[in-house]
Amino acid sequence: MMTNLNLPRRLYWVFLSVLTGVLAGLAASVFLFALESVTEIREARHELIWGLPLAGLFIGGLYHLFGREVAAGHNLILDEIHDPKKILPLRMAPLVLVGTVMTHLFGGSAGREGTAVQMGSSLADQLSRFFRVENGERRLLLVAGAGAGFGAAIGAPWAGAVFGMEMLAVGRLRLIAPLECLIASFVGSWTCLVLGAPHTHYPQVIPPEFSFATSVWVLAAGIAFGLAARGFVALTHGVEAALHRLVRVPLLTPFVGGVLVLGLTLLEGRGRYAGLGIPVIQEALREPADPRAPFWKAAFTALTLGSGFKGGEFIPLVFIGATLGSALSLGLPLPVPLLAALGCAAIFGAAANTPLACAIMAMEIFGPGIGPYALLAGFAAYAVSGDHGIYRAQRVHRSKLAPRY
Repeated sequence: MMTNLNLPRRLYWVFLSVLTGVLAGLAASVFLFALESVTEIREARHELIWGLPLAGLFIGGLYHLFGREVAAGHNLILDEIHDPKKILPLRMAPLVLVGTVMTHLFGGSAGREGTAVQMGSSLADQLSRFFRVENGERRLLLVAGAGAGFGAAIGAPWAGAVFGMEMLAVGRLRLIAPLECLIASFVGSWTCLVLGAPHTHYPQVIPPEFSFATSVWVLAAGIAFGLAARGFVALTHGVEAALHRLVRVPLLTPFVGGVLVLGLTLLEGRGRYAGLGIPVIQEALREPADPRAPFWKAAFTALTLGSGFKGGEFIPLVFIGATLGSALSLGLPLPVPLLAALGCAAIFGAAANTPLACAIMAMEIFGPGIGPYALLAGFAAYAVSGDHGIYRAQRVHRSKLAPRY
């Protein structure tokens, strides 16, 4: 933390925070424009799915030749924040950008925010090469860059500022340079706004009046979201471990994963689970979803990301949460839009162990009225999702269910 710094040094870090936000915003904008373009191409040419195994081979070869040091992605960033050793390689940003764009072009099931986080942190860390930053202070740049990338990619700067700090450990929120994180996140989001980067816009949710009965049903939904998050984490890590054992040549793992995703796509038959799946999310916010949809998306995403394709877990988990919440409306006496919106935030918050950031995100994108429900559902999901989430390098400071003294 930086509470004891004198004013000139504080202003110096404000300057670095602005630069961090600009870099994260520029990277996120380039990525969002590229992702929009390849999504349009894929939706117009469904036969591209046949090229997914070759795309996996390309990504595997790319990282084998140039990206072994950065293949750990988000986990590498967390390791550097906890124990700063050396500046992240600059090639981390273009490699994950190219890998994610290829994944989406050929129909893999992945997100975008994880890519923006990696680009934001790796670019922010490069400032250490040009400005006077001690090795231990690099963690400030990494945290601010991660939050700025997250906030810029989804257009939620308040959530981005908190996400960068909350993702570090389970059971404790470390307020590492909150002012710097806030500045970087807002500058990153404003940069995307100025450049006209495409963001997904969601309808405002008008929740029912808060009551004891309503809170009980929201709590029940939150528990369901937490169990779904736990299942997704176990499935993704299980796929990764199984393929690691079965495929002896690492660069071939994405190729094998591509074959499996292709087979699953042919089995499903409609292509609804390729890419981001934004149209399905939008549908789920309006009317009850197919109860099978979250299971399909979990399987597609676990195979895609567990085999080494690039992208994030955020939008796939939003998909799973939205469709699960929407389907729960068939049995719970709550509105479809409310349950779907709560699922969007709660499942990722539980899987990433960032419930506060995701509750704030829900208020930013669905309206402030959802706040009490998002906090209740989010922390209920977080409590039952287990101590280990999608980021293996995330440290467990205290078990979620351990008593507080």
